Amino acid sequence: MSQLFADSKIAANADRASSAYVPPLQRTEGQPPPIAAHGGLSYMAFDQGGDAGTAKAIEDALAEIAEGEGQRVIEMIEKAPPGPIKTRWGIAFREWDECVAYIRNSNSIKVPAGGVALPLPYTVHERPTYSIVPSNAVWHDPARAETAAILRQNEKDNRRRDLFFPMVLRDARRIGEYYPGLKPDSPECMDKLGLSLAHLESKCTNIYDSEEVERVYYPEIEKLLLDFFPDATDALVYNHDVFDKDYTGDRTENQEAKNPGVNGNYAMLVHNDLNDNSGRVRCRELLTKNLRNFGRTQNYTEEEADAKMSRRFMSINLAKPIETIEQYPFVLCAWPSFADQPYINNYRIYDDRVGETTRFTHRPNHEWYWFPQQKSNEVSMLKCYDSVTDGSVSRWSFHSACIDPTAPANARCRKNVVVRSFVFF
Repeated sequence: MSQLFADSKIAANADRASSAYVPPLQRTEGQPPPIAAHGGLSYMAFDQGGDAGTAKAIEDALAEIAEGEGQRVIEMIEKAPPGPIKTRWGIAFREWDECVAYIRNSNSIKVPAGGVALPLPYTVHERPTYSIVPSNAVWHDPARAETAAILRQNEKDNRRRDLFFPMVLRDARRIGEYYPGLKPDSPECMDKLGLSLAHLESKCTNIYDSEEVERVYYPEIEKLLLDFFPDATDALVYNHDVFDKDYTGDRTENQEAKNPGVNGNYAMLVHNDLNDNSGRVRCRELLTKNLRNFGRTQNYTEEEADAKMSRRFMSINLAKPIETIEQYPFVLCAWPSFADQPYINNYRIYDDRVGETTRFTHRPNHEWYWFPQQKSNEVSMLKCYDSVTDGSVSRWSFHSACIDPTAPANARCRKNVVVRSFVFF
């Protein structure tokens, strides 16, 4: 049923040269090629002595910076006349408040019941990008200080290549009005749109205690997933993040202690956490190596993992607030509205792996949803990866945080926990 689009010779040769797992690029049938380095080949193909291709990724990051296209995009944005910027994807704005003013003065933007019109931040740079994670050794190596300075400036510049586009968000609880017969709290909704809604009365009382989250909340979510997807055989919740801009305690991340810390910033960029390569690579890392797995220990051999992954599996992110969300809501885009659009690879470079996330340029027909005033017992679910590639189901949803301009000035910032999982069938 799946169709493989990878250059099998390249992948096979790379696999023979190294013991690293190199996945075939399994694009969705009919989807254009990604905007990616090396034609979309995983950096695992460039493994050197077990570094998972990280040295090659940093080399490519520096080459991409030196080429200068990213800087040219920044200069075009900064030199554009004040006010709206006419892009090939539509009208955009450098500043959030400029975009809000445009929305409020527009007679052509129609908002349905339960919806809202607001600015969403998209990249306007159609080139693969690189991000060096905070734990990478390059930041702490005095001999590489010059390289680190170049990479650090590029990290800052990434956001200078984003613009705000006015978009309409629909109320996800009313999905049945847009897709008759489709219920937002159903696996059919996830299969069609890449998003859905679940409910949970959690016994986890302190999301800031990472040990309690792992002990109490992870099993609750695994049970929720198995109940939600009746054909699933098992589920694995493997890590989580906590978001709270107003938190006054210790935010420190400690990966060794399985403590993600507390994020003071919300992910304000249209993106997805995985892609054709990283969905498979991340799953196999968890099953065979427990690489950054905060959840149950996995003990699969490579052969057993391959057999498990030969059947359908999905990656689902689940976001649950601890109080009704008033500001910085989490918003999701429906798969059918971007299924024919190429994604743009963003490479997250660790010391021992290269993660692949994706970004997207704006399209006016992107179909956005939110859960206005999401309650503490409501869990928003978004698909980050699906191994089915024949086009019969959604592959993923992309998402973002945003600022709701209709919320009161004293609205409380979002406080929630986001867990990441794999579901196997």
